[in-house]
Amino acid sequence: MRSQPRKPLRADQIIFDQLFQPYPLGEFELPNRLVMAPLTRMRADADGVMGELNAEYYAQRATAGLIIAEGSFPHSSGKSFPGQPGIETAEQIAGWRLVTDAVHGAGGRIFLQLMHGGRIGHELIAPGGERPVAPSAVRPQGDARIAGEKIPFDEPRALELEEIAELQQQFAQGAQNALEAGFDGVELHGANGYLLHQFLSDVTNLRSDQYGGDAANRCRFVVETAQLVAERIGAERVGIRLSPNQNVNDISENDAQTLYPQLLGELNAVGLCYLHMMETPPDAGWSSVGVAREAWNSTLIVNSNFQVDWPLELADEIVAEGRADLICYGRRFISNPDLVERIRSGEPIVEADFQTFYGGGAEGYTDYPALAEAADGK
Repeated sequence: MRSQPRKPLRADQIIFDQLFQPYPLGEFELPNRLVMAPLTRMRADADGVMGELNAEYYAQRATAGLIIAEGSFPHSSGKSFPGQPGIETAEQIAGWRLVTDAVHGAGGRIFLQLMHGGRIGHELIAPGGERPVAPSAVRPQGDARIAGEKIPFDEPRALELEEIAELQQQFAQGAQNALEAGFDGVELHGANGYLLHQFLSDVTNLRSDQYGGDAANRCRFVVETAQLVAERIGAERVGIRLSPNQNVNDISENDAQTLYPQLLGELNAVGLCYLHMMETPPDAGWSSVGVAREAWNSTLIVNSNFQVDWPLELADEIVAEGRADLICYGRRFISNPDLVERIRSGEPIVEADFQTFYGGGAEGYTDYPALAEAADGK
């Protein structure tokens, strides 16, 4: 256990009436409105297989109303980072089963985020040295991190039209594999500059076929993929994450304010379990959360943008006023395995150590103490 204390974010006593109300999500009754975000931690083995340490990490956080496990590639071509888990092979499925068994044994509920990185990757990362694929051959600015070194991203290969249906089937198979691994459902990663987001953006999608061009065509890949996954495992077990106007992984969008209402309207028809919406940055000039509340027909999970974490008081207010149904936190769950109990009891929220977010072992992963352990001096 580390010896360096971490700075508390708050220590006052506040009652959060709304955050601790139960919520029906599909066939599940969530005991509270707090969702643990999918967090890239890069602690799978070289083959994308999770193990006992990962099971301990997730089980520690099982008091969340819902856990959304980290982005996992449904096919090796979508691997973006060293240490990223997959949900493709029998070994990867078995590794994730350790995690889901541990979470369910602790009374929790857990979805898996299905993530294909698209152009965010490198041939030195993908098994077999595969060149990254994307809607169009637009190289992202920035670097891949490989063995402690920064290496500029590859220029991706534009997907052939006939490859798109195959890739969508890989998502559907990944969803089926997730259920085999014991997950309660899946979340499609349509955010943060990864493949689905790349199809939505008019900057990264320069296609001239039915998957590119106007907003309707750029929405097509996402909607079709969601429909296929929903048909495979049931729409009540499928959510999607979106992040309009978030410049992450060198993604940008010129027509987000008109595209996303159209996308949400089409996704409503699929009947997905939930929408996980990231709030737009302050300089965007519009609120994606506000648009989502108006346009989305089912459960709305909201998350602050990457620049700020919402104060807990604001989160409670958002739920109380009906602006969202569930609140998602990421970094606070990293450093507070018992975040739910800390909020409920008004105990200090521990600040996370950014230096240990990605890769490594137990340090910064499973060694953040719960309240009882901290009281005992462990």
